[in-house]
Amino acid sequence: MSLKKFFVVLIVIFQVNASSNAQTTSQQQSPFLSEGKPVDAGMSEERLNRIDGMLEKAISDNTIPGAVALIARNGKIVFHKAYGQANAQGKKLQKDAIFRIASQSKAITSTAVMMLWEEGKFQLDDPISKYIPEFKNPQVLANFRYADTTYTTRSANREITIRHLLTHTSGLGYGVIDGDERMEMIYHKAGTTDLFTAEDVKIKDVVMKLAKLPLHHNPGEKYTYGLGLDVLGYFIEIMSGMTFEAFLEERLFDPLGMDDTGFYLPESKADRLVAIQHKVNEKWEDYPNTFYDVNYPVKGAKTFFSGGAGLSSTAKDYATFLQMYLNGGELNGKRFLSRTTIATMMADQTLELYGGADQHYGLAFGVLTERGQAKGGLGSPGTFVWGGYFNTQYFADPQEQIIGIIMKQTQGGTGDQTAWKFKQMVGAAVDD
Repeated sequence: MSLKKFFVVLIVIFQVNASSNAQTTSQQQSPFLSEGKPVDAGMSEERLNRIDGMLEKAISDNTIPGAVALIARNGKIVFHKAYGQANAQGKKLQKDAIFRIASQSKAITSTAVMMLWEEGKFQLDDPISKYIPEFKNPQVLANFRYADTTYTTRSANREITIRHLLTHTSGLGYGVIDGDERMEMIYHKAGTTDLFTAEDVKIKDVVMKLAKLPLHHNPGEKYTYGLGLDVLGYFIEIMSGMTFEAFLEERLFDPLGMDDTGFYLPESKADRLVAIQHKVNEKWEDYPNTFYDVNYPVKGAKTFFSGGAGLSSTAKDYATFLQMYLNGGELNGKRFLSRTTIATMMADQTLELYGGADQHYGLAFGVLTERGQAKGGLGSPGTFVWGGYFNTQYFADPQEQIIGIIMKQTQGGTGDQTAWKFKQMVGAAVDD
């Protein structure tokens, strides 16, 4: 055998081994999402038309500039429509429009973490310092001086674990959008990057800075929305030996057929990205660059893979991801997660630290309780939800096998009530 052929064989063997480790075949064989008639999915077409009317009215009332809504039941898309404009110049919004999904990225990152967990690579209560030593001996903010942003710390009473990072109980903050202005100032001074940058920044650079900063509180003590999922994006790189972007492409997006989901868009898809809009004197205008770059998915260095907020997607792609969950972790004969793993992910991970009686927090999902169902319009117990910074929302109801997604791209208060109306009206459209 020639040396050239030898290397070709080695490459083929490597690719086979890599793909065999990507996802396993399943005894189940759930099809990809496809369009279906409402009546065949146990949904009322007349009541779905009410949702259509509600969204049309939101456009005519000028409370939102545009939206894409999708409803699926039992693996069939029974409603998928676009409304309004994609930018302030009046470009018509299309069903395949691409949206910055921001914090909806967290569920995808959590999924990637748990795929590696299923391979026995770590335990949820392992300290993150076992894999990222810079987090050893975390410190908690004690005193802060506003005059010069200096501060003192005390030692935390425990290490940050992977579970803490998944559940926003690590004590890490969220920089420029942090609820505590002291932490906002500390993060700014340290030069951390939270989200949406076109600069040449890598997630490792940010995580190394975070590891040196004080925590809000002892790990596991409180629920504080923060950059834990970004730390886990870098953790995935360490555990997989791949960039976080490459891992998601190989292990999730490609096999799920999520062709329009990723951190950055190629030029061929740039015109499908919806502009962020805000209302100025009752008129919608494209949002300017502020603490983030509105062009981050299509321009710039394209090197920052934010596990907490960096992805863009379409309504159908995200519905495909959620359908995999409703199928118990399988789609198209491929097993991404075991249903036993999903049960752990949806279980109450934070007890009294989050949500009260109506909702608990799992591993990067808010999950409805029986008390939550009793409030009405929120779904069945076990319904899991979250949203994104630019006004995108989703919910998936395992009991009713319903997915609802409504995507917008707005900033600032607009009087928008489409999210709660959409969810409430979707449940009311069940007709079986």
